[in-house]
Amino acid sequence: MSTPAVPSVLFVCVHNAGRSQMAAAFLARLGAGRVEVRSAGSAPADTVNPAVVEALAEVGIDISAEVPKVLTAETVQASDVVITMGCGDACPYFPGKRYLDWKLEDPAGQGVDAVRPIRDEIEQRVRALLADLGVEAVA
Repeated sequence: MSTPAVPSVLFVCVHNAGRSQMAAAFLARLGAGRVEVRSAGSAPADTVNPAVVEALAEVGIDISAEVPKVLTAETVQASDVVITMGCGDACPYFPGKRYLDWKLEDPAGQGVDAVRPIRDEIEQRVRALLADLGVEAVA
């Protein structure tokens, strides 16, 4: 009997410095290795937004070593689900992939107080995504 394939999710935003980093971090934590997680940006920043790093640290997730990654066609092709967050037409489209667009406020240039509600909304969306994928979130 073969093991079922692990679903693969790619989060994409323009700079891969805020929303997509938070979503990937929550999916990695809550999916506990039962989902392959990727994130990328259509025009990656040099570093992850410090307010995003701080907001995630408040809930016990350390992304201080993460760096923004460039979006490639290969990354999209290797993913089952592609979740865009404001990258618009810069995101490549491949038939057979499941695409979702999460409309979220951009944390760029905002302090941690403004990032917290975005973080919390992303966590809820990731929990719903896990349920949709049939993967139970860890506590």
